[in-house]
Amino acid sequence: MDNHNDAGTELLNKVRHCTLCAEVLPLAPKPILQWHPAARILIAGQAPGRKAHDAGVPFADASGERLRQWLGLTAEQFYNPQLVAILPMGFCFPGTGKSGDLPPRPECAATWRQALLQPLKNLQLTIVIGQYAQAYHLPAAQSSVTHTVASWQDYWPDIIPLPHPSPRNNIWLKRNPWFTEQLLPKLQARVKQVLLRKME
Repeated sequence: MDNHNDAGTELLNKVRHCTLCAEVLPLAPKPILQWHPAARILIAGQAPGRKAHDAGVPFADASGERLRQWLGLTAEQFYNPQLVAILPMGFCFPGTGKSGDLPPRPECAATWRQALLQPLKNLQLTIVIGQYAQAYHLPAAQSSVTHTVASWQDYWPDIIPLPHPSPRNNIWLKRNPWFTEQLLPKLQARVKQVLLRKME
């Protein structure tokens, strides 16, 4: 078990010191993720925003507050790496474009994702946020985020697709009331179930 933990620590250190995309990033590389082999929940998102980059903490912004509300998790639970792994498709802030942050750098997932996912043997639930994470984790979906999220029952109970919790999606939430009325109560119940199993 010690060898397993040592291997995990070594892998995480390698990721945190990655400079693969240094020449194309707008800021110095600063991989932001949360990971432990014991994690029961995986949050697969897009890439850290500028606030998360500055804080050095994933989802350290309004999106994080909303995501924790959606999941029914306290900040203490959310930031417990032995409960929640947070692995965006890109670990560094990619920069800002005309309509929001740029896409995550593709080199990141190609280099690190399988190595980080493979040791997560205790996962009971994977939360897949936004188009880039859904394209990777749900390749058969190949549709819009709205259609994929609306088809959440197809992936239940192991995988749950979500839209990005950014305030930019307020209009989407108003146009899709089923998300708040139908999906979120089920999601929160599922997360609570995982929490109870974690405590056993």
